[in-house]
Amino acid sequence: MRSNKITWAVVTGVVVAALAGVGVAIAVNRGPDGSGVSPALPGPAASAPVTEAAASPSPSPGADLTGPLDLLLAGVDTRITEPGWEPHSDAIMLLHVEPGLRSAYLYSLPRDLRVRIPAYRKSGFPGGRHKLTEAMAYGSRLPGKKTKNIQNGYELLTRTISDYTGIRTIQAGAILNFGGLDQLVDELGGIEITVDRKVRSRHRQPDGKLRELSGHDFTGPQAVYPPGRQHMVGWQAIDYARQRYGLPNGDYDRQLHQRQMVKAILDKALGEGLTDPARLQSVITALGQSLVTIGGRQPADYAYALRDLTPADIVSVRLDGSGVGSGGGYLGEQLNAEARGFLTSVASGKIAAYLKAHPELVDRK
Repeated sequence: MRSNKITWAVVTGVVVAALAGVGVAIAVNRGPDGSGVSPALPGPAASAPVTEAAASPSPSPGADLTGPLDLLLAGVDTRITEPGWEPHSDAIMLLHVEPGLRSAYLYSLPRDLRVRIPAYRKSGFPGGRHKLTEAMAYGSRLPGKKTKNIQNGYELLTRTISDYTGIRTIQAGAILNFGGLDQLVDELGGIEITVDRKVRSRHRQPDGKLRELSGHDFTGPQAVYPPGRQHMVGWQAIDYARQRYGLPNGDYDRQLHQRQMVKAILDKALGEGLTDPARLQSVITALGQSLVTIGGRQPADYAYALRDLTPADIVSVRLDGSGVGSGGGYLGEQLNAEARGFLTSVASGKIAAYLKAHPELVDRK
């Protein structure tokens, strides 16, 4: 007899924070033996005729996903309290999962990357060269209206990234605005992050209160994150991962800290043993209305497909670059040759060989 017991597990809990964060918190039904599917019913006796009713159970949704997969995680500062504010993708991360779905690579694209954003009919955007972060804003516009469409902005962002990287299809992704991120980390009981260098907060005081804004800068005592392993609650995790000022490599160091947060949340979510539906639901509820999953399939499909992927299977990759300008003015960032070569290896399915030849791109922190 088939067991009616259903256990739940968080398959992936990926969150990145800058001015905002993006998260995927999706669950999958798992069988009592932890295999990811419930045990099959005993088959009919050898002499019994095979009937349609006795046929094998239908495959679980997502069982047909075998990879490779490219998933986009876009952190968006929607600033919903400001009328007419256009959302920008202030954190842009991609997770490439290799065929077989047992290994993956996590990397960031600079928010200020200078790219060609294609024309987008839904918003009336004619196309042109801009910073990558602006693709979300240009795509979210609704001609003749003050309201914004985040899903349209995300669509233009994915098209822009596909054109730039050569990745033909981004299968799925998620958007999480600022409001749900700290609640998610707190719901998990905080996370552990190994701080690589002293980070001073531009935005928060040591007790978590916001610093006072004076002109274009902040004043008052600052929260400080010293080197070493640190336990961070929600506001600290957000604050640590959004800092770039005062760091030797600016936004590139911030991208590293964002990837640290991704793996820290995934470690905590999977290591905590979220095995009952009520506990899992409390985590998802903490995200409230801020979680928006986008793609042609249900989140549970990807949850099932990625059920065997662990934090240890995810390699974090650093892509460096430098600023570009015109007439003394700053226009944005451009990736260096090694970083562009990595993107080519993603599109051509040759990542492992490329990183073997360029081990300096692998994050060791």
